[in-house]
Amino acid sequence: MTLPAFDNPTLTHVAAYIGAAVAMGFGAIGAATGEGFTASKASEAIARNREHSGDIIKNMLVGQAISESASIFSLVVAILLLFMEIPDPGMVKAASLLGAGLCMGFGAIGSGVGAGVPAGRSCLAIARQPAISGRITTNMLIGTAVCQTPAIFAMVVALILLFKPTAGVPAFPTAAALIGAGLSTGLAAVGSGYGGGMAAGASCEGVARQPENATAVTTTMLVGQAVAQTPSVFGLLISFILMFRTFPESSALSASVGLFSAGLCMGLGGIGPGIGNGMTAEGAVRWVARRITYAGDLMRIMLVGQAVSQSTAIYAMVVSLALIFVV
Repeated sequence: MTLPAFDNPTLTHVAAYIGAAVAMGFGAIGAATGEGFTASKASEAIARNREHSGDIIKNMLVGQAISESASIFSLVVAILLLFMEIPDPGMVKAASLLGAGLCMGFGAIGSGVGAGVPAGRSCLAIARQPAISGRITTNMLIGTAVCQTPAIFAMVVALILLFKPTAGVPAFPTAAALIGAGLSTGLAAVGSGYGGGMAAGASCEGVARQPENATAVTTTMLVGQAVAQTPSVFGLLISFILMFRTFPESSALSASVGLFSAGLCMGLGGIGPGIGNGMTAEGAVRWVARRITYAGDLMRIMLVGQAVSQSTAIYAMVVSLALIFVV
């Protein structure tokens, strides 16, 4: 049996097809998990308060729709990878397309799961306090919208990689840098997306527990979510450097591996801090609702705790920058 010729167009299309599969395959994981969590909590909420099942179901569907957003981003990127015209096929373009798929696939996981947490918790909150269902839904919408930020970062990087001109660019180490760029933002988005959801879920519970403290609860949630998003911002920064810096041609394997490793380091290094920051914010938000007089102290403790958790993401960024500019 004769194998087909593995020329530049073939290589580029192979990378595009794999990228499309990764983008949509991994992109479906987060959204489906988040939507399932939402439906599970909606069932529990209806069992507790059947008289307000209509409000609970409406809230469930709205929350699921937002959780679905991340997978829609993945679908858009996958369709582009399957059907877009490729003007400059070659090794660099192949790496760019594969990096786009990896970025969007991984980047959708955390946001999909994270958005499902406040959506589900808000269903339980409505069952507990049906009189303020509108306020609870509004709080849920704010929280889930912030959870989508890392997926949006991933989509931005994926689109840049899709349409980045690569004609005349040396294959090595640029190809490795572009794959690393996709991994940096995509993986770092996992922790930030889920961590933001943890804070938002606690906020929905807090508003239902103490409606009069809703402003303080929402404020603490947003501050905690903002810090939880920082690792994905670090991932975005490393991706931009890897995508837009010009690297001199080098046939040395170490040069390519160094740039690929920079993206991998920042991507993996951002997962834990994003989740850890979300855990810290979740605890603070929950107790602000119960002990409003301690809101200032709880905010300070949350920020100090998040700063320490954040330090590991900074270490990862420092190592990534060393791999790009020093090694």
